[in-house]
Amino acid sequence: MLRQFVYGLAVFLSSACGLIIGIVAGRLIAPYVGMSLYTWTAIIAVVLAGFSAGNWIGGLLAGPRVDATKGARRAAAALGLAAVSSLASLALLRVVSNLLGGFGPIPSIILLTSSAFLLPSLFVGIVAPILTKLAIDAEAESTAKSPGRVIGRMYALGALGGIAGTLAAGYLLISWIGSSATVVSVAAVYAFLALGLAIADPLRLGLLVLLAAGGGGLGWWSEQVRAFESPCQVESDYFCIRIVDFSPESGRESRMMVLDHLVHGINDRDNPGLLYSPYIHAVDEIAKLRFSGQRAPSAYFIGGGGYSLPRAWASDYAGRKPGGQLTVAEIDPAVTKAARDHMWLPARVPGLAIHHRDGREFLQSLPAAPAFDVIFGDAFRDISIPAHLVTREFHGEIARRLTRRGFYAIKVVDNGNRRRFLFSLLRTLKKDFPVVEVWLEADDAGAAGRVTFVVVASALPTPAAEISSARGIPRTWVRWPASDLAGRVSGANPPILTDDFAPVDRLMAPLLPRARPGTLSWRRQPGSRPGGW
Repeated sequence: MLRQFVYGLAVFLSSACGLIIGIVAGRLIAPYVGMSLYTWTAIIAVVLAGFSAGNWIGGLLAGPRVDATKGARRAAAALGLAAVSSLASLALLRVVSNLLGGFGPIPSIILLTSSAFLLPSLFVGIVAPILTKLAIDAEAESTAKSPGRVIGRMYALGALGGIAGTLAAGYLLISWIGSSATVVSVAAVYAFLALGLAIADPLRLGLLVLLAAGGGGLGWWSEQVRAFESPCQVESDYFCIRIVDFSPESGRESRMMVLDHLVHGINDRDNPGLLYSPYIHAVDEIAKLRFSGQRAPSAYFIGGGGYSLPRAWASDYAGRKPGGQLTVAEIDPAVTKAARDHMWLPARVPGLAIHHRDGREFLQSLPAAPAFDVIFGDAFRDISIPAHLVTREFHGEIARRLTRRGFYAIKVVDNGNRRRFLFSLLRTLKKDFPVVEVWLEADDAGAAGRVTFVVVASALPTPAAEISSARGIPRTWVRWPASDLAGRVSGANPPILTDDFAPVDRLMAPLLPRARPGTLSWRRQPGSRPGGW
């Protein structure tokens, strides 16, 4: 009975730890390659491949002549190797990430994930088949019952352990102790289980020496590559948050907020109106052009990030011009705290309300009136786009909450040559908005590779085809000619995005390969005026 309990507990805990590693892997690789459908696809595939290979090897090691002592020894050795390889994953991430500069994004994701997490999954996968065989033997010694009951029990314990590990990693461990400490804790559990299974083995001293030597060597190597130092200043439930000094680049005291591996706001300490990010600057200039600076716009921000534009508008109109409320829906309270602690967002800003909720869910909870002058969608993260924020159903909610002169602005990053997601978004927006415009920096017109667009949807057109910045960094933005744009969207025949069908990851696939030389046929000719395309 005691042996059955030990075998079952070992399967439960080892399965839990295996799934914890699978969950924490997404957070560990996010600072290097971001977090998207592609990263999770690679992680799930690599972890399952490890489990499968481990199960197969474990079955080979659980032969009919393997007795309790030999089986426990083999399971203990596998757990010891799982502990060592789990610790090694932290150092491997640092080392391998520095070697991937010549690879494209998808190969980089697969190589990074495989190098760090295949072996821990493989070694822990060896354990369950061996211990299940030992449990069947132990049951046969005391009863003549079918082994099916033991197999079912061990499978159930493994599945329950996986569920427990998934919940613990997602809801407790990463938030409480961080990703690196979670991996170290998992390695400690593996080592504890290994020693527990080998407690009656005369060779247990050798296992203890092996674990100590492996742990010590890995500890030294990890210190050399700074593996135990988290790249995150704050590791929240949603992001790896870093604040980076931007002063050397700007020549002023300024900082930028990095969420996972992308910048989400650059703020100047002394001048909130100095907007370093071109797409945020573009929305500011479009709003001032449309409303002629007569009053503060009532605005709803989907995503806060560094709070660059809410901070700028709150400063612009504070105590000077009547206007509406600035409302921000930022899902991660840790992002808001970081903006307040490090990005000079005041703790209290008159006219600024912050809600830590999903941008769509919160907007739908608001009454239809009063309406907003500006709704700004800035929740996209590289190729990781929340699909529920780009569908026709959501666009309908937005259209109903805009004033007649109001507009909806969305930042879109797409491939300059193959704009599949951009065109799909435009076609979807046209179902609810009479006017849909695409703006970009003049220098990016005709650029290949990665291009940032600002999409503006409204009932009325912007009263200009070219905008030069009225303040801050000198910049010029141009509007993609409507006739050319309409022809391209119609020719591409992209899908309309709905809650039932929004294949944003497939549409963003052209952005993944490295940029290649190329041009667009609608490149603006040097020296031409608006319309000279």
